[in-house]
Amino acid sequence: MTRRDPEGRRRRIVEAAGQLIGEVGMAGLTHRLVAARAGVPLGATTYYFTSLDDLSEAALRHLTEETAAELDAWAAALDSGADLPATLAGLMAGYLADRGRALPETELYVAAGRRPELRPLARAWGDGLVRVLGAHAEPAAARAVAVFLDGVLVHALVRDEPIDQPALRAALTKLLS
Repeated sequence: MTRRDPEGRRRRIVEAAGQLIGEVGMAGLTHRLVAARAGVPLGATTYYFTSLDDLSEAALRHLTEETAAELDAWAAALDSGADLPATLAGLMAGYLADRGRALPETELYVAAGRRPELRPLARAWGDGLVRVLGAHAEPAAARAVAVFLDGVLVHALVRDEPIDQPALRAALTKLLS
């Protein structure tokens, strides 16, 4: 007898949708693609999420929660007392090396421009980064760095090449001084 795991099934659907947002974008997301990726019947996706908006919001919320955990790791690295701009440049370069993590964030930003209910999720990364940097920099500098790194994210995705870490470190040094 097979044991049902509704929460596990829902989680697989949400995780699959998050992966697909990074691969095909919000516009390419379909219940059918998500069901195939999650290994569930098509009806399961519409059972848990009646609309694609509901499904994409759940996936983006899940990705935002993962990003919050990553910011905790960034906070620990920055608290190590090492060179702040160099450490931050290294962390950002590592983040950008995985397009599968960076693309959904950009998709979220674009979607939030059209869907106000997503704006709190879109602000979570920048607000979290400002909080993390608040222990090391003035509030205005922390906000400037968060805005700058959003631009770096877009720049890196468009150029599709590794970020110039020394140039990033130099820019961060200026912003933080």
